[in-house]
Amino acid sequence: MKKLQVLLIIALSSALLFGCGRKVTEVMEPVVDQVIDDEPEKTDDLDSAGEDVNEDIPPAEGMVRSRVTNEWVTEDVNNTRPITVMIPNTKTAAQYGISRADILYECNVEGSITRLMALFQDWRDFDRLGNVRSCRDYYVYWSFEWDAFYIHYGGPFYIDEVINRSDTEDIDGLKSGNFWRAKDTGNSTDNAYVDTNGIKADINKLGYSLTYRNGYADEQHYQFAPNGSPNTLDQYSNAITANKVDMSPTYPVTKCYFEYNPDTGLYDRYQTLSGTSGGPHIDKANGKQLSFKNILIQNTYFEVRDQKGYLAFQCVDSTRDGWFFTNGKGIHVTWSKDSDYSATRYYDDDGNEIELNTGKTMVCIVEDGDSFIVDDEKITSATAK
Repeated sequence: MKKLQVLLIIALSSALLFGCGRKVTEVMEPVVDQVIDDEPEKTDDLDSAGEDVNEDIPPAEGMVRSRVTNEWVTEDVNNTRPITVMIPNTKTAAQYGISRADILYECNVEGSITRLMALFQDWRDFDRLGNVRSCRDYYVYWSFEWDAFYIHYGGPFYIDEVINRSDTEDIDGLKSGNFWRAKDTGNSTDNAYVDTNGIKADINKLGYSLTYRNGYADEQHYQFAPNGSPNTLDQYSNAITANKVDMSPTYPVTKCYFEYNPDTGLYDRYQTLSGTSGGPHIDKANGKQLSFKNILIQNTYFEVRDQKGYLAFQCVDSTRDGWFFTNGKGIHVTWSKDSDYSATRYYDDDGNEIELNTGKTMVCIVEDGDSFIVDDEKITSATAK
């Protein structure tokens, strides 16, 4: 520490000095002791990449880390139960709001058509959400693990057992007066929609609680890597390069695939639906392409129920194969789900629970025996670890 006595005598002036957009008026200053410190000046809590080193400091008062994406959200959003919405994925589907889904599930239904279930943590301001299609019972079990309000438009009799359970809190468009049929979709099937006000009205009418039930909020679902040290998968010697994850073999009608964008660090979603030329998967509400930070693939035991092709998937299971993709790489994982409301957990080949990166997550449910392609390499269930 060194001190230098400096005499500052500045004449009082009415002149105004301008610099960097600030107005400064000079005044007479007294004699002061100027302290010159040998220690470096303190800087903001940012690393060389601009990431927030002190991740526990919220950007604004009342914000917390999302239990769904690990992004900053308000306490109100984090403490309000999410919604899950059944959305068709055909060439006639007119999807509004889907790019805002924090988690998107995709799974086959009859005829190798896929149906999507979108989970929204913040659903406070939708003026058009959907279109909404019918339930398949296995989706309800994936909704259970988030304690979400499950939104659908009817469904086959196979759903009756789970939908009629006392703990199932669903909103059925067939029984609600708050859904409407849009005339701008060009068809009479994929045209049912709902908005935030309608969802709230149904929740109130049905007597559901907006707050999490049975201590659910005390459980951490996904495990997330710190933003300052994201999970690059470089720590795994068997990690594979994954610039393109092609799900066409398992979803032959959707023919969806994901391409890694190194500029954004996200996987952009594309699909070539039967009867279309294909291209980016776009939300009609805002023109945005669907993109994800994490992709989880779950190989799952399934059965064909009848001659119409209705399927059943075993959602509660243990030690099943899967894959995890993020930041342009992928690793083999196993997954397990212990009960209806428990979280699906994902583990690396050493038995450690994996850490996702902050952001949206895509969950692809794959029928046992099906395959997908990663950078021209075919991968099937129980691929060598």
